[in-house]
Amino acid sequence: MADRATAGDADYPAGERAALELLERGTLDVEGRLVDASNATLFCTIKGGGAEVACVYKPIAGERPLWDFPTGTLAGREVAAYAVSRAAGWNIVPPTVMRDGPFGPGMVQLWIELDPEVDLVALARRSDHAGLREMAVFDAVINNADRKIGHLLPVPDGHLYGCDHGVCFAEDYKLRTVLWQWRGKTLPRQSVDALRHLADDAASGWLARELSRYLSRGEVSATRIRIDKLLKHRVHPYPSEDWPAVPWPPV
Repeated sequence: MADRATAGDADYPAGERAALELLERGTLDVEGRLVDASNATLFCTIKGGGAEVACVYKPIAGERPLWDFPTGTLAGREVAAYAVSRAAGWNIVPPTVMRDGPFGPGMVQLWIELDPEVDLVALARRSDHAGLREMAVFDAVINNADRKIGHLLPVPDGHLYGCDHGVCFAEDYKLRTVLWQWRGKTLPRQSVDALRHLADDAASGWLARELSRYLSRGEVSATRIRIDKLLKHRVHPYPSEDWPAVPWPPV
């Protein structure tokens, strides 16, 4: 499990802090648009201090209104998801910041180059992949309403990232995912340890401050309740009977 951030910027690993600083302060140049995305999702390069990386920029102005999420909040939810991932030590969400860009404020996230040898459909069905199981716990915490197969980002060193966390953190139970293979099964010990840390940090630590920047008071409270329930029952959740279990299309 990666080092955790418990008290702010100084607790980030050096490489991640450097990536965040570049995303926050670098010069953002739009190269093109990812046309499969439902909201405006722009592929960019960002330069600064002699470094250059690829990234994704999702301006708030390009968000499509949704009936069940407040307008203009999706970018902030992506940053909040990064905060949960970082605070728990899961390292699921790539470095993500909120900043101004060519089309106004929005989310900027480090681009992840996939391992072309990995079959994403086969990966999503595995039950013996520790990173995939951590992602299932992470999705339960953030109440992810849209975990599709295409949101899995395996890299050549074996690590698994995830993307597209704009429709998360609703107060009502909306978990929709392709990762139901552990439903009802006991949580791994390392997941319980991560949840304990999250419970403390979401109550009064760095994570509490980060979540309050991007989510409503009710959404922050609901996140704490989900963490507490996972710790109480120590099992992976079941699908809701009132909400579709799998996003459509699942890929």
